[in-house]
This record gives sequence, structure tokens and C-alpha cells, in this order.
Amino acid sequence: MIFFPPMNQANHLHLLNSIFGHKSFRGLQERIVLHLHKGEDCLVLMPTSAGKSLCYQIPALMRDGVGIIISPLIALMKDQVDNLNEMGIKARALNSSLPFNEVLEVQRELREGKLDLLYVAPEKLANSSFFSLLKTLNIALFAIDEAHCISEWGHDFRPSYLQLGVLKDEFPEVPMIALTATADKQTRKEILDKLKIPEKNLFLSSFDRPNISYEIVEKKRPKEQLLSFLRENKGESGIIYCMSRKKVEDLALWLSEKGLKALPYHAGLDEGLRARNQNTFIKEEEVIMVATVAFGMGIDKPNVRFVAHMDLPKSLEAYYQETGRAGRDGLPSKAWMTYGLDSVVYLKKLMENSDADHGRKLVEKKKCDQLISYCESFQCRRQRLLEYFDEPFKGPCKNCDNCWTTQESVDATLWSKMALSAVFRTGESFGVHHLVSLLRGETNEKVRQFNHQNLSVFGIGKMNSSHVWKSLFRKLIAENYLSVDSEGFGALSISPKGALILKENEKVFLKIKDASKKGQTAIGSDPHKKEVDFKDDFQKKLFDDLRAFRLKLSKERGVAPYHIFIDKTLMEMADKKPQSMKDLRNLHGVGNFKLRRYGKLFVDFLSDSARLQ
Repeated sequence: MIFFPPMNQANHLHLLNSIFGHKSFRGLQERIVLHLHKGEDCLVLMPTSAGKSLCYQIPALMRDGVGIIISPLIALMKDQVDNLNEMGIKARALNSSLPFNEVLEVQRELREGKLDLLYVAPEKLANSSFFSLLKTLNIALFAIDEAHCISEWGHDFRPSYLQLGVLKDEFPEVPMIALTATADKQTRKEILDKLKIPEKNLFLSSFDRPNISYEIVEKKRPKEQLLSFLRENKGESGIIYCMSRKKVEDLALWLSEKGLKALPYHAGLDEGLRARNQNTFIKEEEVIMVATVAFGMGIDKPNVRFVAHMDLPKSLEAYYQETGRAGRDGLPSKAWMTYGLDSVVYLKKLMENSDADHGRKLVEKKKCDQLISYCESFQCRRQRLLEYFDEPFKGPCKNCDNCWTTQESVDATLWSKMALSAVFRTGESFGVHHLVSLLRGETNEKVRQFNHQNLSVFGIGKMNSSHVWKSLFRKLIAENYLSVDSEGFGALSISPKGALILKENEKVFLKIKDASKKGQTAIGSDPHKKEVDFKDDFQKKLFDDLRAFRLKLSKERGVAPYHIFIDKTLMEMADKKPQSMKDLRNLHGVGNFKLRRYGKLFVDFLSDSARLQ
């Protein structure tokens, strides 16, 4: 356990620099640290990578007693505990993965006051013996991570979080901080109410992640489109999300056959294999994890350079949280997604077939419509995303696909009437593919089977390609002009809103991107760069050599590479080439403990490397 001098000697700035290796706080961090140190409760909303953890870690070290952090995922606890121990902070975790003898050891260290921070699962607080143990301890603070899990209307509700409201009743003098990266107005209010935190103690920072570029591509040949994207990002670690377990396994195998190091991850895998794959992702470079959406919340890996979605997430909150797992270190990273008609139909049917009660179903439907509207929009992606969280943003961001490409707006009212007429004339009993064939006048077996070549709408849409018609049907479904049956057959019917097009001449516009006319990206204006810049080839080579050296050290010591130094620190090393321990100490993320543990190794390595120039 580190000895920290009294507050007047080891203040928050001293701890920030000596342990974490940072020269100054960012954004709201300092205000939150001082607020919590005074014993005040608060709710903190900060995007991933903004440094939420520091907001409770430093006050826990400043105050007497142990900081209790409630975290929902075992993997996240382990990752954070390992990282803190690498900085010389005495941290432990209590969860269901520990053997009984280790549980007893952690409890003994708690009683003896040997821990700075303890991470526990929310379910642990339901254990009466553990709760009794807490009552005997000197507690510095309670930190509730992923606080949006307390909201019954949120995208990631967890019943175990509901009991956390009792903490304020049982420990009224202990300050509490709740933290989340994603919560709309309704979710924020619910968190404040259930945790009994005054509304005036809400710290709301910007939701913007300027280092992430957003791109949504129209789904045509999704695997090949993905492969092209991955080849553009060769040598980087990333996460690919799929909706189903089967898709995860099929895609991971296909990518492996293409020569990429891709591993599957989902709840149905053997527990040992799942743990090994996650460990490989954490401790090695250039690994791609293909996963269901459950993966990633427990991962603090800072140099995930891309997050790709092969299927739509369930809401904009989920999209924001999942894409936020890219670029935690603040370096340029990418959020990429394929989006097509099948995604819209699947998500609509999923909402319709939900087992939720009527009220919940309405909320889920609204969230689904908001997500699809985001995908269909040709407005700046960042602007739309931030508007969802009630944050104004003066676009364009010049770092998303809608800002890169020119767009043409086409009056598709007449085409929409044709599409709706085709739905009506076929008895609202067929799906998109058949309707497109009918409109284009394609005499295939199914058209002949139902004698649809004799309908008045047969062939009236020959002027458009199948692609244009599918795009139009996607828009009509996305904007609720057409409904999809919820029985699994995909038949379309005209909604009351769709009837307005036929009866009241409501206008419909279809926007078409021209990807060949790309606008200027903001690569040259930090922090909106799409790629990391290096001064010259030698600096890039030195950075790559430092990453290889770090990987070698991490394997020898059994720790994740980023627990030694993050990429941002290695980039500074490659740029400044420190030749002494003093020079190294001045770099980002180099605290006293890490300097003692790794400093000489890196200084010696850089001295040798510098002579190679």
C-alpha cells in the first residue's frame, strides 16, 4: 500500500502527477474531485475516455478509509485492479469468480485497512454478511460505475442496481458518486431519484468524442465491405459486433481464413475459451474480437482503433456506448457500420415481438425509430448524435461520412405511391424482394405463381434499379409509412401514415450519396484527424518498435501492454526520444511507480534506438 502524506502535503494535483503521470486535470475532473473530497454526492456524465475513473480514484486516496466501487462486470474489475496495481495503488476485487480462500484474504485486508480501493459487483451488496462487514469499515466513498444500469427505461437495465438506493440510508455520511457515459434526460432523472442525489449535483460534460470518425455504409456485400475496411486498418485492434451468436462464429472463422487474427466471443461459448479469447484481446496487439453486444463493457483497452457493426444496435444509447469503446486513449479511431433493409426489418420485428409491457414497448419503439432515423439521416452524424443527448453542436464536424460526401435530394413522392400501390394491389401479403421484382416487371417464378404479371403495377417502376427501389422501401419502413408483420414472414402493410402519401399527397424525398465526390476531411485539424500523424518514417518505425518492446515486456510480466504504457505515451517517446529518467518522467502517463518499474528499460531501449537513426 502506498503511503500518502496528509492532504496539505499530498493534494489532488500531487496525486494526479505522482501516481497517474498527468500534469493537469481535464474538463470537469478537478471540480468533481474537490466536490467529492468535501463529502458531497454527485452524478457525473462523461464520455468514455474523458477520465471518469480519476474522479473517484483520487478523492478515495485523499480521504480516510477505503473507496468502494460498484461495477457490473468481473472483467472490468480485473482490468482496472490490474492497472491500479501497476501504478502502486493497493486495489482488490470481490466477485463470484474468486475462490473462497481469496475472498477471505480480501476481507482480512479490508478489516486491517490495507486497501485503497475495493471493486465489488452490485449483487454483493445483497449479501447480508458483506453488508455487515461494510458497516464496520472506514469508507472513503462509494462510486457507482455504469450508473445508467439503474434505469428501468434505459438500454442496459440491471435489477441488481435497484438496491443501491439503500446506501444513502445506511451510510448517510459517506459521499457517493454515480458515473455513466450514456444517459438521456429521463435516465439522468431516474438515477438522481433512485440514488437520492440532489439535481444541483449533476456534472454534465460534453458527450462529444472528437477523435472518433463515424461512417455508415449501405449494406451490399457486407463481408467484403468489412474486409475492405479492415484492410484499411491493418495492424490495429478492433471490435466487430454482430446480432447473433451464429453470425459471430461464422464471421470470425471467415476472417481467420482471410488471414486476420479474429476471435469469437459470446455467452454461448465454452467459458474457458471465452476467457482465453478475451485475455488474448487484452494482452496482444492486432487482435480483432467478433462479438455480440455483451462484449466490451468489461474492457478498458485504450488502443481499440475501430468498432464495426455488422448489424444495428438496439438504440442510439447502445450505439454511442459501443462505438465509445474505440479510441479511449484519445487518438484517432473509427466507428463503422453496415446498414441495410434487412437491418431495419429485423429491428422493427424485434421491437414488435418484445415481451415487454405496453409502456416499455412504446419506449423501445421510440428508441428504435430514433436509431433508424439517425442511420437514414444525411445530417452530420456527430450533430445528430449529440442532439439526441440534448447537446447543441454546430456542425459540420468534417469527420463523418455525411460530411465527407455530397448528397442529392430526389423527390420520390411518385415512386413512393408506386411502391405503396404495389403493396396494396398484392393484398399486403408480400415482402420487399417480391415487390421490387413486381415493380421492375421481372417475370420470375413467384410472380407467375400469383399471376402478378397481370396487375396494373407490374413493370411501372422499370426506370429504377433494384438498389433504388430497395433504398426507397427501406426509407418507407424506417419512417413508418410501411409496417412489417411481426410473425416472421416480412410482409409489408400500409400504415395510417403511409395512407397520407396516397390520399393527401404528402411529399417524400430520397437522398442519394455520391461517394465519388468526397469533401475535405479534417485530417489536418486536430483532434478530428482520421489517422495518427508522424513527423517522418523513422518516428513511425520507432513507435512500432516501442510497441513491440512493450508487448515483449507485457508477456514476460503477465500484464496487458497498456498497463505498462498506453500508445499515447509511446508516441511521445518516439517524438521526444527521452535519454534520461528525468526526461521520461515528464511524459504523459509516467508516474513515479511506473518510472521506477519500467523507466530504465525504456530509456536504455530508446538510447539504442536513437543511434539507429
